[in-house]
This record gives sequence, structure tokens and C-alpha cells, in this order.
Amino acid sequence: MQVLVTRSPDDAERTAERLAALGHEACLAPVTRIVPTGDPCPGAHYDALIVTSAHAADALADLDRMKPVFAVGGRTADAVRSQGFGDVTVADGDAVSLSRLIRGNLRAGLALLHVTARHHKEEPAWSLRAAGFLVIHWEAYEARAVESLPETAIAALRSGQIGAALHYSRRSADLVVRLAGEAGLASELRAFPHLCLSADAAAPLASTAATLVAGDPSEDALLALLDRLP
Repeated sequence: MQVLVTRSPDDAERTAERLAALGHEACLAPVTRIVPTGDPCPGAHYDALIVTSAHAADALADLDRMKPVFAVGGRTADAVRSQGFGDVTVADGDAVSLSRLIRGNLRAGLALLHVTARHHKEEPAWSLRAAGFLVIHWEAYEARAVESLPETAIAALRSGQIGAALHYSRRSADLVVRLAGEAGLASELRAFPHLCLSADAAAPLASTAATLVAGDPSEDALLALLDRLP
């Protein structure tokens, strides 16, 4: 089966390798690319770091490696360790478990520096602030939207070659819907199932296409949805 993958280029290549191992072919159509924002790191004191994506790794280069780090999942933790951080505690792959992990390991009142993207969700900051933590956001990188789908993806969509699509975030799914519409491919996008990492990622597609949501927010669970397709 040919599977549409709309992640940023580096992530998409890794997913393509996993799809190939499962006997599928990836049609790469990144709708974003990861770039640094250039925003300086806040000068405020912080007691620990929060990292919710491996894309933050480069931004960590000049930070204090003695600070404890709370990472959202295993791949993010590996990226943090590659920058020389030794005290890394790993959550279960989502913001809810990350907030719970921090609340269970740190006392309220501490300051947490969240190295994050320009377009980030309310969690884990919302629940941490509600629990008495000071959360400082550093928007160190962004997933910048591309202007159009690549021609190879447009051709595959027009010819009906795509059997399914993978979606990892609400923003990327929203961009896929918009870019497909601008290319005159809205109906083609409805012709196959869309497999989503979370209900949030599925939201932009829910009214226009059939969606399936992974049992947990991991790529393993997302790819397992391929076995449920005809």
C-alpha cells in the first residue's frame, strides 16, 4: 500500500523506513519544515527543563547540562542525552503523562523552562501552572508551513494511488486539508482512510474523511492501525 506521510522531512524519512519494513511504500509530502525561530532563551532562573520534541535538541546546546530534564518520550529523551544531559526522566509519550510525571517528582513552586515550538499546545503548561509551578516557554523552533504539496504527492493523489495517510499533529492535518483544497484535491483526500496519532490530530479531518485514532500516542500504535485496513 502507498501511504501518504506529511511529517517534516527528517521525521518523514524515519517513518518511510518503518513503512518499508512493514511492506508499505511511503509517499512523502512534508507540509512543514523545522527551523529555528531565532528567539533568545529567556534569562529567567529555572530549576528544570521540559522537552516535548526531539526537534528541540539543537536549542539545548547552550543550556545548563546539570539541570534535570523531563522528556515527553523515548526518542525525545535520546535527543536530549545526545546533547550531554544526564538527568533525564521520560514520560509515556504525551503531555498528560509528562505533566503527571513532573508533578510526581518535583515540588510545586519550582520554575520550569519548556523548550518548545512556536505553535504549541496548552499542555503540559496548563496543568503544571494549576499545580503551582512556574512554566517559562522558550519558543526555540517552529514547524514552518510549506506553500504547496510536492508534485509527486499531487500526482499520487490524482491517480488514486494513496491507500492511507498518517497524521501526527492537528496542525499538520489542518495544513494537509488546506493544501489539498488549494490543489483541487479535496475529494481525492476523502477517498482513503486517515490514521491519526490522537483525536486532536484527527479533528481537522473528521468532517471530510474517514479517520482512525491510535490507541495511544506512539508511532507503534499509529502504524498498527494499518493492520485494521481492508
